[in-house]
Amino acid sequence: MTPEERASKCAAVMWSRDEASKSIGAELAHVGPGTATMTLTIAPRHLNGHRICHGGFIFGLADSAFAFACNSYNKNAVAMHNSISFVSPGRLGETLTARAREVNLSGRSGIYDVSISACDGREIAFFRGMSRIVSGSHFDEESYASTDA
Repeated sequence: MTPEERASKCAAVMWSRDEASKSIGAELAHVGPGTATMTLTIAPRHLNGHRICHGGFIFGLADSAFAFACNSYNKNAVAMHNSISFVSPGRLGETLTARAREVNLSGRSGIYDVSISACDGREIAFFRGMSRIVSGSHFDEESYASTDA
């Protein structure tokens, strides 16, 4: 199994159980080893009292991209610490894109950066997530390999 196939299979398993990402309207656009891209089109339900996208939805989008990136190796990974800096508002009708990339993976700990941008290329926010690999995997690679042959 190639690293890309592993990442894709992990994403498929995770997506099938990820009600949180689906409930905010996020969509998984791409996944690869240590990377993931997700999108969210800002709807009225995403707006706060200032009529801009509520930061919680932007954080949720970034956190989901981070989760798919750090879980792309078929090892269960969870967040240890996340932070976000907002630099521009998201507006009704815009599609936001969150691009997660691995900065470092050492032992059981990883660092991932996620940039969130609007469809016009404007940067919306920057997120940094730190992950920790815990016990378990998303699928049994031996069983998967034998049924794939």
